Amino acid sequence: MPRQDQACAVLGLSPRTLQRWQAGETPGEDRRPRRQYTPAHVLTEAERNHILAVANSAEFADLPPSQIVPRLADQGIYLGSESTIYRLLKAAQQLKHRRSERPSQPRFKPKALSATEPNQLYSWDITYLAAAVKGQFYYLYLFLDIFSRQIVGWQVFEEESSQYASELLRDIVLREGLQPGQVILHSDNGSPMKGATMLATLQQLGVMPSLSRPAVSNDNPYSESLFKTLKYRPQYPLQPFADLCVAREWVADLVQWYNHEHRHSAIGFVTPAQRHAGLDEALLNQRKALYEDARRQNPRRWSQNTRNWNRIHTVHLNPDHAETQNNSPQEVANPDKITA
Repeated sequence: MPRQDQACAVLGLSPRTLQRWQAGETPGEDRRPRRQYTPAHVLTEAERNHILAVANSAEFADLPPSQIVPRLADQGIYLGSESTIYRLLKAAQQLKHRRSERPSQPRFKPKALSATEPNQLYSWDITYLAAAVKGQFYYLYLFLDIFSRQIVGWQVFEEESSQYASELLRDIVLREGLQPGQVILHSDNGSPMKGATMLATLQQLGVMPSLSRPAVSNDNPYSESLFKTLKYRPQYPLQPFADLCVAREWVADLVQWYNHEHRHSAIGFVTPAQRHAGLDEALLNQRKALYEDARRQNPRRWSQNTRNWNRIHTVHLNPDHAETQNNSPQEVANPDKITA
């Protein structure tokens, strides 16, 4: 027996099959007899057309099959099961306008905003602080300058209210000396943010509003990040706040630390208060000069450039992708990596 036949025998392969493979022949058509089976209950073409005609009639044109079937039954008419009508309408691409709920509306990204100095762009939000009574909370209102990351205003109240937010905003405008049209205030779509009192106050003060898309927290990332920083501090109490005064005292200490002691990574590791006051550039230049001098004195310790102490000149909120492509990382704060 030739060696090729022996190998085919071991593999369980016909020598003729191997010859066809070697010759590059394509497999022949499977000529085994097949039974053609048609379900007995399949709809005829006339029946399908009749069901579609009824579903598209003036009476049922806007209704889904779940509504069509019982209405036809009340009239003593049976055309087919609900699933059958669904299947026919889907095949005809006639289901989308028959949904029982309102069609979803597109949620457009908020307008891209940016700030190049303090008091141009604020973000604000409200977060919960647990109270001693189970199920009750205090509410921390917090306004943040996005450029400097300074908390420009805060207060703790016993309820969410656009009236409280309006009073706090008036105090901030007075304390910061803001002029009409100077600052944009960004927030989510909560009731206090869209309340009539708050909207009227914004108009009176000349503060321009900016709102996130509904249920999209990423549109207000700076406030979300700040709340996470505050609540993950080791000093955050393990037990609920005993009363409103205790909650306010704790937040006051935390804001003092955050504004005046915390070296913020997103603004070059200066404090928000230093950047808000315009002192950050001199501090960063001093650090840069120190590192360059250290490199000159001992160059073998640096295989690459010294640490980047360049000032971040522009901060973006909900930027368009192309908006930041032409800027170097040293010049623009990364909106996708916001660290409070």
